[in-house]
Amino acid sequence: MSKGTVLVTGGAGFIGSHVVEQLLRQGYPVRVYDALVEQVHQGAGPRYVSEEAEFVYGDVRDRDSLARALRGVDQVVHLAAEVGVGQSMYEVSKYVDTNTGGTGVLLDIVANDHTDVGRIVVASSMSIYGEGSYRCSEHGLTAPGLRPETQLKNREWNPRCPVCGAALSPVATAEDKKLLPTSVYAISKMDQELLCLSVGAAYNVGVVALRYFNAYGPRQALSNPYTGVAAIFSGRLLNGRPPLAFEDGEQLRDFVHVRDVARATVLALESEKATGHAINVGVGAPLTISQVAQLLAKQLGLDIEPEITGKFRAGDIRHCWADPIRARELLGFSAEIPLEAGVAELIDWVSTQSADDQVDTAYAELGRRGLAV
Repeated sequence: MSKGTVLVTGGAGFIGSHVVEQLLRQGYPVRVYDALVEQVHQGAGPRYVSEEAEFVYGDVRDRDSLARALRGVDQVVHLAAEVGVGQSMYEVSKYVDTNTGGTGVLLDIVANDHTDVGRIVVASSMSIYGEGSYRCSEHGLTAPGLRPETQLKNREWNPRCPVCGAALSPVATAEDKKLLPTSVYAISKMDQELLCLSVGAAYNVGVVALRYFNAYGPRQALSNPYTGVAAIFSGRLLNGRPPLAFEDGEQLRDFVHVRDVARATVLALESEKATGHAINVGVGAPLTISQVAQLLAKQLGLDIEPEITGKFRAGDIRHCWADPIRARELLGFSAEIPLEAGVAELIDWVSTQSADDQVDTAYAELGRRGLAV
């Protein structure tokens, strides 16, 4: 595929800025389109956008502005989105308007304005699975739904078999697992994925949906209390405060370094085999939330243990990590950056930053609304 101009929506953000750099390294002309949302950028402007890329300020919901940005563009990496499970449960309109609506605007332009866009890679999310995959000793592979509130109030954290109620064993989650999103954010990410795949197929635009797992690394917004858990924990530790772990801290997640995410994204832009598919982007090895907090504290040289809250949040899931086989087969992608090395790089960057710890305020808001119990 020729290296035509790539528009990266949300290209000034955490993942976006790394994708832009990866594209530039591989010789692509790049245009960045970003609204520089205050909660993420803290008024700092497009500080991580390379001077080699063209920057256009704009909101994906602004049809005229986005249509101008798409002129002369051959390929799109669509990353622009509001991010955060907890916040999405009370800022419902904003999340749906930006994530679902903004994607609708992009696709409306592609469908009606005779653009040159022939390829779209859309950032989906592991959150669209809801709970990950589990195995019941009696009924085999199963996909439990949202855990009942009565169970959570009894501090019984692990899902049960939806058929017999027995204990389940978590296993890697493959792309064919039934989608059971449990938050407004997750539903809006599913919308983005399905809209792009549907319109792409109708208009002969090659689309790949990447289901990112828990990305971490330099440039994640440390002062945003709704960003990724590694950044939230780092911000707390920078302020000498313990990371807050919900439930018992034993939730399993898949942490993948942002440069691996960026590499997978560019591979998806180039792989014809991947067209029309949804693909996990993760490591395939789970880690508990408590382990992440302890590793970050150790790397920062701090003797601070995570605070296990015993509380739960509406829309949270228990366990989910990636089955990475499809990414290997369709993209030739496997994560390369070991966790220890990736966390060391993150801490090198974190150590040069300051963070306004807003976690207590954010969690108090969730509690006030009955979304954290």
